Amino acid sequence: MDDPVDVRLATEVSHDPRATLAQLSDRVGLSVSAVQARLKKLESSGVIVGYQAILDPEAVGKPLAAFIEITPLDPRQPDDAPELLQPLTAIEACHSVAGDAAYMLFVRVESPKALEALVNDIRHRASVNTRTTVVLQTFYEHRPMLAAETD
Repeated sequence: MDDPVDVRLATEVSHDPRATLAQLSDRVGLSVSAVQARLKKLESSGVIVGYQAILDPEAVGKPLAAFIEITPLDPRQPDDAPELLQPLTAIEACHSVAGDAAYMLFVRVESPKALEALVNDIRHRASVNTRTTVVLQTFYEHRPMLAAETD
């Protein structure tokens, strides 16, 4: 993004995605119609890829989070683990990583028993070894990528 107003608008919406067009207009110093047009441009160009409600994992019954590293049982097998595991909705994120593991999964489940079942399902579906790290506490996540200006 080369335009400082677009940067400011993207920053504002990333910090407050529920802000109204009028509020964003006040914050960036443009008319409501100009803000709406710029947001549409940021969306169509792929800078803003979506808006998402962030749910409390405990409130929706998935208090247990874990990272699961996966490595293929056979290095010659097809590299299709992301596609094979995509139907498993407990997997929130799948990252290709450097190091010993091929992928790092972030998962949320109901209980230790559910985590064990998920790990077994991952191993079976993708023919992989796993290494699981349980999250004890999360201090922050879902942070905006662009830093807010401080006055």
